[in-house]
Amino acid sequence: MNKANVIKDQTAAMTTPKPQAKRYDAAFKQQAVEHWIKSGQLGTQIAGELGISYPSLKDWKRRYSGDAVPVRANLMAENRALKAELARVREQRDILKKTLGIFTEPSKSVTNASKP
Repeated sequence: MNKANVIKDQTAAMTTPKPQAKRYDAAFKQQAVEHWIKSGQLGTQIAGELGISYPSLKDWKRRYSGDAVPVRANLMAENRALKAELARVREQRDILKKTLGIFTEPSKSVTNASKP
C-alpha cells in the first residue's frame, strides 16, 4: 500500500460516524421484562426477539422487577414429580437400613448353638 491509500483509509475511518447506543424508554423496558417473566422463555431468546442485548435485559429486570423469576408453566408438575421421587428414594433408603441391620446383627440361634 502506498502512503496515499493509508491516509485515505485513516481519514475515512475518522469521518465514519460511530454507531450510537440505542436508547429505550422506561415503558419499553418494563414491557420487555414483563414479557420475559410471563413467557417463561430464556432471557437470551427474549433479548434476541426484541433486538436487545441479554445483559441489558437482565439489568432492566433487576431494576424494574427486583428478583422476580420467570414463571415456568410446568413448575408445579416438576415439583410434584420431585416430591414423589424423594418419597421413593427415602423408602429405598429405609429398606436398605433395615436390611443392613438384619445382616450385621448376629444370629441368636447360631451363637447359642456354639456354646457348650
